[in-house]
Amino acid sequence: MLEPRRHLTHAGYIAMAGVLLLLGGCGINNIPSYKQQANAAWSQVLNEYQRRTDLVPNLVATVKGYAAHEASVLEAVTEARAKVSQTRIPPDILTNPKAFQAFEQNQATLSGALSRLMVVTENYPNLKADQNFLALQAQLEGTENRIAVARRDYILAVQQYDTELVTIPGRWYHSLFYGGYQPIQNFTISEQAQQAPTVKF
Repeated sequence: MLEPRRHLTHAGYIAMAGVLLLLGGCGINNIPSYKQQANAAWSQVLNEYQRRTDLVPNLVATVKGYAAHEASVLEAVTEARAKVSQTRIPPDILTNPKAFQAFEQNQATLSGALSRLMVVTENYPNLKADQNFLALQAQLEGTENRIAVARRDYILAVQQYDTELVTIPGRWYHSLFYGGYQPIQNFTISEQAQQAPTVKF
């Protein structure tokens, strides 16, 4: 009598393994996987924005040496950088529209201020010939390119994740297993508005 029970137990395990494999193949793990991809992409966005923020003090100091009377432009860049640096990023920023919008707006303000600063430098031939400035300008342009790539990757990751939450079968899995997962915020300010213009010397 023990043999049939043992046989049924083995059959039950095999059936359960089959169901799990079937579910795994049907995308049951897509939602947490896509969320992790979006989180990783967001971390890269933050890294690139931080790189830009770190360049600002040296850039301002170099420009100030040649164009000290451009006080309003230099002050705008300094203030925008301070605001970005002081912005507290809450743990739920990706699902908190207000916090995400504030972060995005602060970064856009810094982009605009840097844009104006780079335009002002056109009026100072000696500054444009300064090796330190040229190196900083090249670093800034490279960072702006990396920001654009990081933003694009984040936008695509969020699109994939958010789409999975609202389409079948992802919507079913979300309802049954991942109810705590919320849609993630995406950028609304255009990439062009985020970038400082390329200044040709």
